Amino acid sequence: MNIPETMNAVVLKGHGDMDQLEFRTDWPVPVPKPDEVLIKVGACGLNNTDVNTRSGWYSKSVTEATTGQNQAAQGQDDPSWGGAAIAFPRIQGADAVGKVVALGANADASLIGKRVMIDTWLRDWSDPQNKNKTGYVGSECDGGFAQYAVADRRNVAVINSPMSDAELATFSCSYTTAEGMIARAAVVPDDVVLVTGASGGVGSAVIQLAKRRGATVVALASEAKHKDLRALGADVTLPRAPNSLQDALRDTLGRDTVSVVCDVVGGPGFAAVIEVLERGGRYACSGAIAGPVVDLDLRTLYLRDLTLHGSTVVPQHIFTDLVGYIERGEIRSVLAATYPLAEIKAAQTAFIAKEHTGNIVVIP
Repeated sequence: MNIPETMNAVVLKGHGDMDQLEFRTDWPVPVPKPDEVLIKVGACGLNNTDVNTRSGWYSKSVTEATTGQNQAAQGQDDPSWGGAAIAFPRIQGADAVGKVVALGANADASLIGKRVMIDTWLRDWSDPQNKNKTGYVGSECDGGFAQYAVADRRNVAVINSPMSDAELATFSCSYTTAEGMIARAAVVPDDVVLVTGASGGVGSAVIQLAKRRGATVVALASEAKHKDLRALGADVTLPRAPNSLQDALRDTLGRDTVSVVCDVVGGPGFAAVIEVLERGGRYACSGAIAGPVVDLDLRTLYLRDLTLHGSTVVPQHIFTDLVGYIERGEIRSVLAATYPLAEIKAAQTAFIAKEHTGNIVVIP
């Protein structure tokens, strides 16, 4: 196919408010290096990393909830997910899906014309399991908020599915994050898994992936979204912050403890979810949208033999496993809305408002 020299792209000029996002119609189309492929992007999902990186929320100097507003001035040295500065201008967007249209010299010729999903984690391919040598698409390299994107040949997977590009673009970040937490907590069929922020991209993924393992799922979310969450498989749906979480569990589940918590919320509700973990329970965290600084009574931790897991970088097999789940129809997309790429600011505004269930996608 004829590949143009320029393309539409949303370019992040620096940390700050949404005015740092600039829609361009004249951005150079990237040229694949020897180990890369060029992808014509069909759709790209939004995620919290986009918002948090833009706003500078990852800086340890920031203690408030995620709002999407400029917080970079508080921490210029560590405003990215990895605790280091990133280079601008930057095209964000990790969750790209599209068709391979050109190849670097080392890429497999059979990839031409194939629809692929991008694995969001960049790796040192001489030491791929080393978490200290990882990067993230849209942070340490340009991503999919554009008509074309390059990706390492080892970071793409051919996907055979009847789903649309937009539906497939809801998976990569949210579902690998969710599966990473579930794997760290070693969820098994006997577990009762409590999911905070259950209507978001990661939370709705945890519901499906925990049910796939046969666990019982308790979902915390605003009551307007409970019907959606039950359709995804949640066994029990509770308000985002019940007056007494223990009483609510007892009334609905017949027990006042759970064995696993998968948390992306943190903030003031942290103490309540820790208190309902049974002896020997496991807590896994991959986000803190309600606030990163929480109170923990260490007596609860050690007297109850709890295990706390932080979960960000996932093992290689998680992405490969996810592609298999999709192709076998074991999980489904939860596509809340699509926006044209030119309306990225409206898409992020809706994403930050958290009034949707699932994920929001832009179409370049």
